[in-house]
Amino acid sequence: MVENSVAPIVRASGLTKQVQSGESQLSILSDVSFEVAAGEAVAILGVSGSGKSTLLGLLAGLDTPSSGTVEIAGSDLYALDEDGRAALRAQLVGFVFQSFQLLPAFTALENVMLPLDLAGIAGAREKARAMLDRVGLGARLDHYPKQLSGGEQQRVAIARAFVREPKIVFADEPTGNLDVATGAQVADLMFALNRERHTTLVLVTHDAAISQRCSRQLRLTAGRLERQTASA
Repeated sequence: MVENSVAPIVRASGLTKQVQSGESQLSILSDVSFEVAAGEAVAILGVSGSGKSTLLGLLAGLDTPSSGTVEIAGSDLYALDEDGRAALRAQLVGFVFQSFQLLPAFTALENVMLPLDLAGIAGAREKARAMLDRVGLGARLDHYPKQLSGGEQQRVAIARAFVREPKIVFADEPTGNLDVATGAQVADLMFALNRERHTTLVLVTHDAAISQRCSRQLRLTAGRLERQTASA
């Protein structure tokens, strides 16, 4: 895939999501449009129910819009079928979730190896080991998620998200299940990796301190993009 270095890596145009609620249509997102430049860190803000996680899911191709388009690195996401969207995600995208989403029967090392193994990438064990060393878990490779603290589990999830060196990382409330101190440490790690690897970061957060570390904030109100602001 040849990328245009001038074009945004993410472009949302007129994104609308409606669902049936009884006999009426419930609008979750309405005509949301914005662009994200390669290497940018963007926070999506809003109260609960404002459509933040729905928007993130649409940007990642995990859900389908009622109308509108999303382009990822120049590819029209919703012109692809489900397998095509999955292939694009595997090639370009990493994810960090609030609930970690680690496989409980896999060790930390196996969880980080998984995306490499699925892609048939050589040296998966060595790459995963190096990534876990980078996030400070070199001594916890053989531990299962239940043997790790919440902060350690999220570090494993971050290692898994970054191990394939994705172009984009989508993060949904990555510190939402952590205490303030642990959340700050996890945020430090995520932003450090983002800088080191020149990744584009799009994250949903309620944390004002985390959002201010992003270059730009998008605020949703009742499913509409209320405003975009740049960090000072």
